[in-house]
Amino acid sequence: MNPQGIAVHVELRKALASRVLHTVTILVVLGIAVLSGTLVAAVLAGNEQINAKLGPLADETGWSLLTGVTAQITAAGALLAFGIALSWTFGREFTEGTITGLFALPVSRHTIALAKLCIHFLWTAAIALTLTVLVLAAGLILELGPVNGEALSQLARQAALTVLTGMIATPAGLAATLGRGPLPGIAVTLVILIAAQVTAVAALDTAAWLPLAAPALWALRPDTVHLGQLALVAIIPILFAALTGIAWRRLQLDR
Repeated sequence: MNPQGIAVHVELRKALASRVLHTVTILVVLGIAVLSGTLVAAVLAGNEQINAKLGPLADETGWSLLTGVTAQITAAGALLAFGIALSWTFGREFTEGTITGLFALPVSRHTIALAKLCIHFLWTAAIALTLTVLVLAAGLILELGPVNGEALSQLARQAALTVLTGMIATPAGLAATLGRGPLPGIAVTLVILIAAQVTAVAALDTAAWLPLAAPALWALRPDTVHLGQLALVAIIPILFAALTGIAWRRLQLDR
């Protein structure tokens, strides 16, 4: 097995044993699915207060309503959760003092950093699949109608949104590295979250060109975001993965 494969295997074992990741996984998957289903159930029951708070989604029905509500919660809640998890993944090495041992390993620190990001992306993909299945189950329980082509398309966008949201959280890893702990990464995640929300509201006409806001906008209004604009999201994980790898390669035990 090559060094990258070894590093990925080790990071996978660490992730599987992590209570933090277990907790975040449960909160994201069950939390979003249950909250979305509960809100839609309240609307179907005629709760005008809940319906009034849905904004543009108040006029939607059936699967469009469920996937729209889920997308709104995912865009904010999952981003925060993914950022916290990634901040912990990188920051714990400093706060727990295990970073010193990494200097003695035959596998380079750059390789270890990339392995951490690989596990993060695999984890978010697994969450995306599981969450989508639970949303599908919620829709069937609520009897929102047949699962036709349009419903499947909306569910596919929900899965893609979750994966893209995990990509947007990538800067948290670099922040946790430079700040030598999880808190700087969490702070950067909050900044990303606020920037994405403000951009989507204040600059709706240009939000599709901004990688932080494009995924949520595409999930809710796919006709307003084309494939080229959505592809710009890839810039964030590519750029910050490279920067994080460089930061880990240049790490020094000076503080």
